[in-house]
Amino acid sequence: MVEVDQIYHLACHASPIFYKYNPAKTIKTNATGTLNMLGLAKRVGAKNLLTSTSEVYGDPLVHPQTESYWGNVNPIEIRIARIFNTYGPRMNIDDGRVVSNFIAQALRFVTKAFKVCFANISAAITELLAAPAALTVQKQGTQTRNFCYVSDMETRPINIGNPGEFTMVELAETVKDLIKLDVEIKMVENTPDDPRQRKPDISKAKEVLGWEPKVKLREGLPLMEEDFCLRLGVLEK
Repeated sequence: MVEVDQIYHLACHASPIFYKYNPAKTIKTNATGTLNMLGLAKRVGAKNLLTSTSEVYGDPLVHPQTESYWGNVNPIEIRIARIFNTYGPRMNIDDGRVVSNFIAQALRFVTKAFKVCFANISAAITELLAAPAALTVQKQGTQTRNFCYVSDMETRPINIGNPGEFTMVELAETVKDLIKLDVEIKMVENTPDDPRQRKPDISKAKEVLGWEPKVKLREGLPLMEEDFCLRLGVLEK
């Protein structure tokens, strides 16, 4: 097992002959090799030095070149769709995102209650009281997200999302009201680096595309609940 204090990652060949010979391997060395070195540095607590190259500036239009200069290289034309929180049917039930978490937690309690009701009543009550239903909200519950129904997201570029902002407690209360079940909202510890706020600015989407979301949260959640009911084997209300 490698144990080091310092890592000097020289990335790839500096020679144009070699890095042009196999450009795909060159970029894999830069990307995958860097990821591997970062993983090693994290595991052993080492410092990591990554060397770059002046080739990133290409044929510069700015002279001399500062670190903030983006360079002048042969571009590849791309389009970036930056997708904000999306929800809807066919999501992975256990993918860990907050909307699917809340609906699955509530519906699984419904399934459990339905199954135990065929046993003797005292045993059913004992089991349900021993494991009360809970929608788990990471503390303090005031962090916000935005929820855009999947049909509003399809094939749309630029910042795409629903600017309606909800705290996690507000979302939990909405799901609780939707499922029509007296479930507890339970605070749990936060995952590391959990963002406190998120809200897309969709003014460019409105201006350039004439686009904005149409499905409100209370309209989209029942469609997702219906899909989860089918996959979890829960009888519809």
